[in-house]
Amino acid sequence: MPQPRLSRFELQLLEKFWDLGPSSVREIQESLPEKDRPAYTTVQTMIYLLEQKGALNRVKKIGNAHVFQAVLTRKAAHRRLINDLLSIFGGSPGPVMSHLIETGKLTLADVKELEKTLEAMEKTKS
Repeated sequence: MPQPRLSRFELQLLEKFWDLGPSSVREIQESLPEKDRPAYTTVQTMIYLLEQKGALNRVKKIGNAHVFQAVLTRKAAHRRLINDLLSIFGGSPGPVMSHLIETGKLTLADVKELEKTLEAMEKTKS
């Protein structure tokens, strides 16, 4: 099943579900930063959209409140975002890697760790 495209706000809501676990709309809404906190109905609408996209599902009902949990994993969501980013550059990671190096967000230690991961992956392919 293809991973859904997520808006920044949808991803922010999913982060809350990943951190808090199964939660109600109210719990998610109240966990958002107080400054510029969206209305309950806005959060509810976005949670229902995430449910329609298959990123969340309802696990139970307590009184009038539905409890939702994340179906989409953090890793799967990040993978989709990275693939979308790479597609902007024609699938090539070069420009992204160059930017990370130039801004100091990718260090030599990071590269060495990535080399180890690549070597381990090559060994499992052989």
